[in-house]
Amino acid sequence: MDDLEKAILISFDESGAVDSALKAQAVGYCQQIKETPSICSICIERLCFSKLVQVQFWCLQCLHEVLRVRYSSMGPEEKSFIRKSVFSLACYESIDDKNLVRVLDGPAFIKNKLAQVMVTLICFEYPMIWPSVFVDFLSNLSKGVVVIDMFCRVLNALDEEFISLDYPRSQEEVAIAGQIKDAMRQQCISQVVRAWYDILLMYRNSDPDLCCSVLDSMRRYVSWIDIGLIANDAFVGLLFELMLVSGFPDQLRGAAAGCIHAVAAKRMDPKAKLTLLQSLQIRKVFGLVAEDNDSELVSSVSSLLTGYSTEVLECSKRLNSEDGKAVSTELLNEVLPSVFYVMQNCEIDETFSIVQFLSGYVGTLKSLAPLTETQSLHVGQILDVIRSQIRFDPAYRNNLDMLDKTGKEEEDRMAEFRKDLFVLLRSVGRVAPDATQLFIRNSLASAVASNGDVNVEEIEAALSLLYAFGESLSDETMKTGNGLLGELIPMLLSTKFPCHNNRLVALIYLETVTRYMKFFQENTQYIPLVLSAFLDERGIHHPNRNVSRRASYLFMRIVKLLKAKLVPYIETILQSLQDTVAQFTTIYAVSKELSGCEDGSHIFEAIGLLIGMEDVPLEKQSEYLTALLTPLCQQVEALLLNAKAQNPEESPAKITNIQQIIMAINALSKGFSERLVTASRPAIGLMFKQTLDVLLRILVIYPKIEPLRCKVTSFIHRMVDILGSSVFPYLPKALEQLLAESEPKELAGFLLLLNQLICKFNTGVQDILEEVYPAIASRVFNILPRDAFPTGPGSNTEEIRELQELQRTFYTFLHVIATHDLSSVFLSSKSRAYLDPMMQLILHASCNHKDILVRKACVQIFIRLIKDWCVSPYGEEKVPGFRSFVMEAFATNCCLYSVLDKSFEFRDANTLVLFGEIVLVQKVMFEKFGNDFLVHFVSKSLQSAHCPQDLAEQYCQKLQQGSDIKVLKSFYQLLIENLRRQQNGSLVFR
Repeated sequence: MDDLEKAILISFDESGAVDSALKAQAVGYCQQIKETPSICSICIERLCFSKLVQVQFWCLQCLHEVLRVRYSSMGPEEKSFIRKSVFSLACYESIDDKNLVRVLDGPAFIKNKLAQVMVTLICFEYPMIWPSVFVDFLSNLSKGVVVIDMFCRVLNALDEEFISLDYPRSQEEVAIAGQIKDAMRQQCISQVVRAWYDILLMYRNSDPDLCCSVLDSMRRYVSWIDIGLIANDAFVGLLFELMLVSGFPDQLRGAAAGCIHAVAAKRMDPKAKLTLLQSLQIRKVFGLVAEDNDSELVSSVSSLLTGYSTEVLECSKRLNSEDGKAVSTELLNEVLPSVFYVMQNCEIDETFSIVQFLSGYVGTLKSLAPLTETQSLHVGQILDVIRSQIRFDPAYRNNLDMLDKTGKEEEDRMAEFRKDLFVLLRSVGRVAPDATQLFIRNSLASAVASNGDVNVEEIEAALSLLYAFGESLSDETMKTGNGLLGELIPMLLSTKFPCHNNRLVALIYLETVTRYMKFFQENTQYIPLVLSAFLDERGIHHPNRNVSRRASYLFMRIVKLLKAKLVPYIETILQSLQDTVAQFTTIYAVSKELSGCEDGSHIFEAIGLLIGMEDVPLEKQSEYLTALLTPLCQQVEALLLNAKAQNPEESPAKITNIQQIIMAINALSKGFSERLVTASRPAIGLMFKQTLDVLLRILVIYPKIEPLRCKVTSFIHRMVDILGSSVFPYLPKALEQLLAESEPKELAGFLLLLNQLICKFNTGVQDILEEVYPAIASRVFNILPRDAFPTGPGSNTEEIRELQELQRTFYTFLHVIATHDLSSVFLSSKSRAYLDPMMQLILHASCNHKDILVRKACVQIFIRLIKDWCVSPYGEEKVPGFRSFVMEAFATNCCLYSVLDKSFEFRDANTLVLFGEIVLVQKVMFEKFGNDFLVHFVSKSLQSAHCPQDLAEQYCQKLQQGSDIKVLKSFYQLLIENLRRQQNGSLVFR
């Protein structure tokens, strides 16, 4: 063993026993050898003598790389030497008399690498330099199995490297592939096909693995060779024999099926294609699918049947002649029963392809009315297929019921798997609505009549069919309950399945009832049955917590829709929910598995919607609301009373409990309107005010508990909505508590509350704002960084994200103040100290902020402030220094330099809107500052940007003439683009 072989062995070592420094040295040595001019000779010599597979692989890999990189710079002699040597290796020949080792005796990966080297040569040399490569190879096949196997590997590698369109190809690769295919068609492909046939005949009994290799190569080449070479009696007869004779191994039979599939999938004129498909006599293979439901053969035959059916369907769509339609219909009618059998009885990978085919088939039925008896039978079989495929595996029943990790994975998998099947169901429902409804009714009836414990999956599947079918129905059909729907839905409501305690069954049952709730709007006689379904052990009282919480949410949706129609049943509903309401407010922890939208407060929202209607008499409304609010408020008071004396261990549970109570009251209030609470029934409003008073105490007792502060803030939002201006007396205390010791995230939430107040009451909140704005400004300017936020690695932390969100919310807050006639708040005696930092902040943002919408908002703030604070060109300044700041700092930096920057992209829609605001603010500045603005902006700002005199004069004229904003915007964009061209790509520094 010489140094190179030792180095190769060391470099390939994966045991960890070799020192890393030694390994690096070995890799370096190998790389050094690879770069020597005689590397090809070195590699070929090693391939003749070394039995070490690592050395053989390294040499072949090296040859492959060198050919790809250096071929064009090689001399004719070197190319000839490599060609002859590589071909000799591939044909099991000696390169010279001393050749002791045959590469073809090595493992499969060595032979595959040799095939790759051969294909690289073919790519460079066939057909111009080495036109005889395939013919020469064919003459060597008589040497037996080893060379035939190598020939197949070369054909397969050629397909993978250049010909197959399953991989993305460069234009150069497509051109090479076209050249190779044209030459092979003209020169040798008929001989290759003849060789395939002879090999299959000779070796079918003695070497099935070799025959599989030949069939694999053949399958790849069928798509681009003359189909007549394969689609003839002799070859097709041989392929069917290999497929049908049970004595052959499944792998060989499946490979033959793959070739027939390739023949059927050959792209052709539809008329010729239909003749070809007819000639295949596919009925011969129908019996194979029943041999062994989960064998490799059945999978291959299933793929063949699906592909064949898809091709027949495609011909049917493309042919207009009656004869063509008739033949394709006959072929489809012949093959469809086997396709249905495969779907229902076999474990296969073709489900997606079959569903796609069936969707296409159903699509063709849309134009046919009425359906023939055979087509109606097919529709029924498709529905059977859908039902069998959407059933859960009983083996996962317990996992799905408990929803452990395995159950969750299976539920997610099935949800994804069912999507296409439900699309197919809806298509069938549109083509044959009556047949679909009848099928679902029978499925439901059959599932109900069967033993519930045994057929949990049957019942779940039948209910899922009914649920999915509802998506294809129009609102009108749903409301009127046409056809069997009027029978199906009452049947659903009146049924109590034996397995209703199963989580999946209970959930799909409730979802299905909810899906059809528009039916109950028109058919109110069924409302008691709907209420029973949700209020008994099938829904809100279901033993499974996930089901009961989901039922609460769905019940709330039902109440939202039916609302006034439920007034007669309010007493019944409230009695049924008594225990649930009590349970919700006494549980000390919320399950982490339950999502936020199903946290249980939906029951209170449903109750609020029911009792908050004006249809409910005032006395009853007061009675219901008192019965709910009083115990909830008493609980909060009791928890707050004991807060200082409680155990630290008890605190988290009690805080959670308070959170739940706030959420419950918040949800309850959603059913009450401002008009009812403040105008028609102020007594109800008083009850909510008393509740607000109680909940605000939470902020005093727990000033630093962030979840509680968030929940109380959310409740104040609700009270602002429903109590209107009568909430004002409570705001000073509430805002003071919320602002104290607030973190960035909480401060952002606080600003959102103020935005709501401003938008609702406008100048009515001026006094409140003047009181809180200085404290807000002080905290914001202390918290936010004076420069831009850091970027790069480690900058995307939770803390930075919260600060960025606070900054965005603060800009919105300033914008809301300015645009609601409240800009005088900034000028109050307490706020004056923050005027300069505020102006600097919005100036910087209007020029540089990454978010274009923020920049737009800041420009709009300037527009409003200019209008509010600048009375006329020559009047007294309302805010000393503001006018000069706007003209010198804002106009120059925002209106000119920021838009000159190449990052200001005129092709972006949002940027164009911002540009419109920048043009508008110039118009406003001219209106308020007159010629002072023009003198400053034109003589200083535009001149500093080297603006041509004629453009500057036109700019003045456009403003002085009071041009339309669109005209001004177009002109200013022209001016900016002109200045950018002048700068020749240089940046403007500001």
